[in-house]
Amino acid sequence: MNRTFLNSLMLLVVMASAASISQAAEPDRELYEVRSYLLGEKGDAKAIEAYLRDALVPALNRNGIKTVGVFTNSPHDSSDSPRFVVVIPYANAQQMQSTQRALAKDAQYHTDAKSYLDRAADNPPYHRITSELLVAMDCMPEAKVPEGTLSNADRVYELRLYESPNERLGDLKVDMFNSGEVPIFLDSGIQPLFIGQCLVGPQTPSLTYLTVYPNEEARNQAWVAFRAHPDWAVLSKVAKYQGTVSHIDKYVLVPQSYSQM
Repeated sequence: MNRTFLNSLMLLVVMASAASISQAAEPDRELYEVRSYLLGEKGDAKAIEAYLRDALVPALNRNGIKTVGVFTNSPHDSSDSPRFVVVIPYANAQQMQSTQRALAKDAQYHTDAKSYLDRAADNPPYHRITSELLVAMDCMPEAKVPEGTLSNADRVYELRLYESPNERLGDLKVDMFNSGEVPIFLDSGIQPLFIGQCLVGPQTPSLTYLTVYPNEEARNQAWVAFRAHPDWAVLSKVAKYQGTVSHIDKYVLVPQSYSQM
């Protein structure tokens, strides 16, 4: 065996070892699936709610997903798009895959979901399901539900998606969040639960975040305070961040009684 080959082989071994050490040292980022059950004109909201409440959320909890958010449109939502929004956080891609396999083998889940899963093909309970997969960003590396949130029956949420014209500008919008937008949120009374950059979804490049407020009045006041915040006046005028958002989807939501966010 010639020396050149041995040297090359040793180099490959060292590189592989270094890559393994680097990957082991870098923690996995949380992933978030934001799944929307779009009702359309003929949707069966009661059937979807029963499925989520009695089958899906308990099954996810049994299989290690402890904080599942379930929401519907608030009366103050102006999107004119009735939906159930389900937020499923995963520690990493491996947990996402293992959860899917576990649900397929979960006999209790299939029993609890039977009436939903057995509906005829010409009688679906929704018009469509859309999903996006997000990865947590530096500004908020893990989802957090502030203490006392779930005990407030008046709380409202806002789900926002910021779409960018291209990948470069999408990364700059992420950088804008990571470079100071979140502290302005907090200072204005806007409490994020998670913020993620889209990995897979129908509107890439984009980022999505979910925020919570004590009530509807507090939500409106918070956004007034944000727009008037002196730090936002400075950050929003930074040249490299101009034109980073080409479209915004906004949904004002209320939690279902079994929501864990």
